[in-house]
Parts: sequence; C-alpha cells; structure tokens
Amino acid sequence: MEYAESEQPLEPMIDRVEEVQGFEGDPSSFWPACLEAMAGIAGAVAGLLVVRNRALTDAGADWRRAAIWPSGEEARGLGRLLSSGCDPILEETASAGRASQRIRDGNGSSWQVMAVRLKTGNDGELCVGAFLRAVERPGSVDEGLIRLQLLAGLPSWYQLRRLWKQSQEEVQRFASVLDVMVVLHREDRFLSSALALCNELAARHQCTRVSLGWLHQEKYVRLQAISRTERFERKMDAAKQMELTMEEAIDQDEEIVLPAEQDSPLIVRDHQEFSHAQGVPFLCSLPMRVDGKPIAVLLLERASQPFSETDTQVLRLTCDLAMPRLQDLKDRDRWFGARWLAQLRRGLGKLIGVEHTFAKAVGLLVFLALAFLIFWRADFRVESPFQLRADRIAYVPAPFDGYIHEVFGEIGDEVIAGAPLLALDTRDLLLEEAAAAADLTRFSREAEKARAQQLLADMRIALAQADQARVRLERVRYRLEQARIQAPMPGVVAEGDLEERLGAPVKRGDILFRIAGLDALYVQAKVPERDIHHIALEATGEIAFASQPKLKFPMRVVQIEPVAQAGEEGSYFVVRCALDGAVEDWWRPGMEGVSKIEAGRRSILWIFTRRTVDFLRMLFWW
Repeated sequence: MEYAESEQPLEPMIDRVEEVQGFEGDPSSFWPACLEAMAGIAGAVAGLLVVRNRALTDAGADWRRAAIWPSGEEARGLGRLLSSGCDPILEETASAGRASQRIRDGNGSSWQVMAVRLKTGNDGELCVGAFLRAVERPGSVDEGLIRLQLLAGLPSWYQLRRLWKQSQEEVQRFASVLDVMVVLHREDRFLSSALALCNELAARHQCTRVSLGWLHQEKYVRLQAISRTERFERKMDAAKQMELTMEEAIDQDEEIVLPAEQDSPLIVRDHQEFSHAQGVPFLCSLPMRVDGKPIAVLLLERASQPFSETDTQVLRLTCDLAMPRLQDLKDRDRWFGARWLAQLRRGLGKLIGVEHTFAKAVGLLVFLALAFLIFWRADFRVESPFQLRADRIAYVPAPFDGYIHEVFGEIGDEVIAGAPLLALDTRDLLLEEAAAAADLTRFSREAEKARAQQLLADMRIALAQADQARVRLERVRYRLEQARIQAPMPGVVAEGDLEERLGAPVKRGDILFRIAGLDALYVQAKVPERDIHHIALEATGEIAFASQPKLKFPMRVVQIEPVAQAGEEGSYFVVRCALDGAVEDWWRPGMEGVSKIEAGRRSILWIFTRRTVDFLRMLFWW
C-alpha cells in the first residue's frame, strides 16, 4: 500500500499554527487541529495523541488514544501504522521528552515515528504526540523533533485561553449581580426595593415577569412585588396561582426550573398548572434563605428560551446577596408595636411582702424549678448499644481438593496483603509434577527419534503427547503455586481456627479464612423502636467502648434501615454510623459498647418524663 505525501511550503503551516494558538472551540475540535499544525511543521503525514494517568508509571500501562489526524477512510491505514509504531517509544518519550524510531509498513517502505511530550497544564496526566514521517523526506529527524518540541506548549496555551475566557465570563456575571445590588441598596423601603429587584432581574434576564413572595407566619406565602406593576390585587386568580407556585418551591426548599428534567425528584405540579394557565413555557423558582431557612421565593417567567444552569447560578447568587438587605428592610417597615413588643417585656413587681415569707420563698423556688424544667432546653441524645463492623471482608477459599499441611494464621492475627495463611500438602502434586516432566521428556525424545527416522506420523503423535504432558505439567505447577494460600488484603483474621485440623481434608471452594479490613470500620447501632423517630440522617453522636468507657469517639449517622428487627428486649432498627476520627490501633471488628446520637434540644422535663408519658398513654388508651 502506497501512502502519498505532498510537499507543502512552510508559510501556510506557520499561519495554521497561529490559528491553533487563537483557537476558541471545544477540545474535541482542538486536538485534530493541533495535530495537523504540528504535523505540517514537522513534515509528517499523520499524527496521534495518547494520554495516561501520571500516577501509572509502569511501562505500557493505561495509554489510551485521545485523537488522531487525519480522519476518514483514506487515512485509516496511516492511523493503524502510526498506532502500531509508536507503542515502543511512549515510555521513552514520557521520561526524556522526545524520541524517534524507524518502522516499516506492510509493503516494506520505511517510515520515521517522532514523539514528543506535550504540555497541557494538567499535572495529573501525561500527554504524548506521535507523528509519522517518510524517511525520504528532506530534513533530519532531529530538526523535526526540535520543531515539535517548540510547539509542545500549544495545548497549554489553549487551556490558558479557555480559563481566561471562563474567568472573564464569571467576572461579567458577578459584575451584573453587583449592579443589581447597587440598585437595590438605593431604596430604603421594603416594597420599593422588592419592586426594584424584580424590575432589574426582568430586564437583565429577558423575563416577561418576575415576582417576589414572602413567607407569612411560617404558614403560607404572600405576594409582595411584581415587575413593572406598582399595585396589584392579591385576590386575582393570577396572584393566587403565583402564591401556590411559590409555596411549592418553598416547601421543597429547592430551585425548580420548568421544563423539569425527566429524572428530577422534585414535585412541579403547581408550576405546570401555572405555566399552562398563563401560557408561559419557562419558569424558575428560587427560595431565598436567611440562616439556611427559606422565607421568600423569587418566581421568574420567560417566553423566549429556557433557563440555563448559568442563569440559575447567577440568580442564586443574586438572591443570596439581596436577602440580607430585604430582610433588614422588612423588619424595619413593621408596625412599631410589633417591633417593640419583645423589648417591652417587664419582670413582675414586688409580689413578696413581709407576711408568709417562708411559704412564698418555697413557692418561688418551686416555680423557678418548674420553669427551669419546662423552658430550659438541653441536648437530647438517644442511647443504644452498638457493634463495630468491618466494611471490607474477604473470604479465602480452598483452591483445590487437598489436605491441610501447615497453618500460619490464627484468629486475631493482623496480616498484610500477601502474608501466608495456610499451606496444603503438596506431596501428591510433586509426584504428579515429576511424572508429567518425565512424560514430557520421553515424548520429546520419541518425537526427535521419529524425526531422525523420517517417520512423520509417529513424530506428530509424539509431539501431541508431549504437548499433553506439558499442559499437565503446567497445571500441576499452577496448583503447587496455589498450595500456599496468602492473605488477599491487609486486615485481621476474623474467622479460620484451623490449627486443630492439620491433615484434615478440604474441598475446593471451602471457606478457610475470613479477613476483615481495618481501614473501613463502621458503627452498627441498634436503636430501640420507641426512639427511632428521633434519629435523622447526618445526625452526630459519640460512642464509648465497653473496654475503654472513659474514651469517647465522634461519629455520624449515614444510613437507617427501614425494617425493624426483633430482639430480646423488643424491636430495634439498625442504624449505620460512620466514624469521623482516625481508626485506633486497638480497635477490632466485633467490639461493642454504647452509642449516643444527637436528637436535637428538648426540655429537661420532657427528657425525664417521656417514657412515663408514653407508658401512661398506652395504658389509658381505649
């Protein structure tokens, strides 16, 4: 197969390099253009880009092809030739920065493979560009490699341009948000600032209408402002529909964008009804929070195009920056009676006179004690037993039928990966190995004898028998290697007391050892059924081991099994908790103790009387 090569002047190639330096497209289009420009400068006819994780330093490990030039049916032969020819020099290029090698194609033609390490700006990846060049082409290989090395920074330059463009876009978006904040802070009343916010967002995001709703008495949302509308009637159907739509977003405390994604878990029924009734295809609702609690909702309507992820991010930033100002103006615009009510609380006057001083003092102490028990809130923690479990467990089976010859590992031993655990009897295997080796030698000699006597049929029979003996010998040696069983991972031996079974037979697949890893331990708490409703995911807590009760270790809830299990003291739920601190050296799977999980703050009276109250409720229930 002949590969055509055309001489091209250098000036167009330099122009092509300048075009690649200013490339602003996506990476899938950049890499072929980069390979084309570098190949033109070096006088190559094909280019190949391969990458590999820098952490994988073994030769030939994990190289993968990222791009190739040229593409198409006519260049498929060049690509296969280059792919096969660059494999031997990838490691040399990764370490030395450049390399070259001469190869031949199927027609006997000579080609030169030149490879250089490219600079991408990503320290975690190795990137190598390989180029195919005819040996007869004018110019030395070193000159071509030098030209390629001069252009090795093109990918890094492209990445810097992309980062610069992205930063410019982010600066523009942030400047837009700051402009909205400037307009918002010009107003000193709540309603005027809310209207200004809606008008600015409607103008900047091409929205047909922007509305702001506020949570009233933590029960329902009341419409506060509508863009380009100074006055509106809350009893209008459109206003009521807006409030229902805002309540749907604030109840879920999530941004809702319509049309919603197919796999979205959010409920968007009210949004869909509002969109159908108002004839607006694209909606975006954003809860506005104070101290993480949603107290307002911003509803944006658009008819031209859907809200992108970038639009949602800009709107989210605008809401987060605008909310403190709106909340401050909302508090200042309240009626003075509501503002001063909390500050006008006065203590009781002089109620204790000179008569019955002791009785009044006792009554006052009782009153203060009851007030303390009722109103003082303390941390409530659910107490339950726990057991330390290993997340990683490896079972070590018997590789073949045999007899236990020697045991190296016992229960409780801490082992490393590859540590010997057990050895099976290999005497029978050694005899089989000797027999197979003798058969191999005998059949090989018979084949040589038949070849010398020119007995072709006997020679082939002897060679086939020799191959059978060789396979049998390899199988026996493979079993000999497996006879010494090793630990598959580091950990501790949790099961496998085989010291008393020396000489006992084992079947293939029998579980001999169970290794529990010590690097992935978790807490399995058994929370009683009466307290499980107090436990929430991500709740924090502490554990104390029965062997070391004075030491406390932090943990948090990561999973609650939905099905209760029966126990000796009643039903319980299994709660899985992750350890937040480092694993101690003396921890072992199976250790037990007591766990206490945070369940919020409750009054002291409720903490002490909750079980009694529950018992009386069940007792007097009819």
